[in-house]
Amino acid sequence: MPKGLVDYYRCPENMLPISSAGDLREQPCFFRFGGATCWGPLSAAIPRNDQQWRDVTADAVVRGNVLHLPFDPSHVADLLRRERYVGFQEPHLKQLRGTYYALRKLMPVAVRRFLQRLYFRDWREREFPHWPVDPSVDALFRAVLAAALKSGEVDKVPFVWFWPEGRASCAIMTHDVEMPDGLDFCPHLMDMDESAGIRSSFQIVPEQRYPVPPSLLAVMRSRGFEINVHDLNHDGRLFADQAEFRCRAEKINQYARQFGSKGFRAGIMYRNQDWFEAFDFEYDMSVPNVGHLEAQFGGCCTVMPYFVGNIVELPLTTTQDYSLFTVLREYSIDLWKTEIELIRKQHGLMSFCCHPDYLVEPRARQVYEQLLSFIRHLGTDENVWLALPREVNDWWRARSQMTVVQDARDWHVEGAGSERARVAFARLEGDRLVYEVV
Repeated sequence: MPKGLVDYYRCPENMLPISSAGDLREQPCFFRFGGATCWGPLSAAIPRNDQQWRDVTADAVVRGNVLHLPFDPSHVADLLRRERYVGFQEPHLKQLRGTYYALRKLMPVAVRRFLQRLYFRDWREREFPHWPVDPSVDALFRAVLAAALKSGEVDKVPFVWFWPEGRASCAIMTHDVEMPDGLDFCPHLMDMDESAGIRSSFQIVPEQRYPVPPSLLAVMRSRGFEINVHDLNHDGRLFADQAEFRCRAEKINQYARQFGSKGFRAGIMYRNQDWFEAFDFEYDMSVPNVGHLEAQFGGCCTVMPYFVGNIVELPLTTTQDYSLFTVLREYSIDLWKTEIELIRKQHGLMSFCCHPDYLVEPRARQVYEQLLSFIRHLGTDENVWLALPREVNDWWRARSQMTVVQDARDWHVEGAGSERARVAFARLEGDRLVYEVV
């Protein structure tokens, strides 16, 4: 089985014979497979044509009980997660963003918001990633597994269920603290989260934005909240130059040790996943699932955590509060509820980013209270794991080392932390792949 499929499901490596195309074209393209949207190189054996989004499902054939694919699903998944499909639109956008952040302090708030809405004016025209949630990677692996099961070699595949104790999915709440007003609002925000039975993480900007009071960090820790590092100074230039990035990364790592932080999020969700190896963090939260309303376009196209080298990426899978209130001008939780339902269908990670800076405003705070109430309902009534980001990181790392093993009676999970794990089975129900947790 392809390594990416085994890593995703934590299933036996040799249970289903799947062969990926070895002779691939150099030029990647968008295509479809089993309903999943993909981007990557196709087999050179497939006749060339100019058709965009070509469906290659029929080009996958079973010979001798082996499923032969016209692409490498592990490679395609990695290209999507790493946002390789974004192309060469970035240079002029980087220049535009650099100019904006150089002048930002001189602009009135109304002017900044006008320019931001102007910047995002054509976001609805972007065909990919799919708005508002794009599970292309997850759909790809499901489609490959379904196609392999149709070969008839086995009727179901055991794997390590995605979440501990058989939880249906997972939700985390995060707060990026950007300005002094937001810092002052943190104690009240902790009260709000705590009253809903939720512990959240606060991302703190260590330099220039505000003095970081050790007493507040101590209170956060004592109350069971998590503290992470949010950029260095939030000037929008962390990834502008690689040499400068290396210098900033050293300082960021020092603050991580000072704060006792396992996690990181870049300011304005700017990112270059190829540079993450400079960080000493265990996990990152800088990559959106869909980046249509982020200053940097793209998106990782998965609702599951994934590894970037030794770092676990916990993607932002829902719309930020600022985008909801300022760009979309919506003051309800309807969009969040739509995103939640789409993520739950994939049994994925619902990750939220709500800023104390914006929740100071009463109308925004009322919407946030509605969101907290709904998330609490998910935890109590819908078997959703309400966790801290560091807990998700710890679980995903442990799960990555677990295996399912068959003994004389049945399948079970082995590995550190396996007492929290559950065996699940993937099987076909008609042409549809379904999961069953034991």
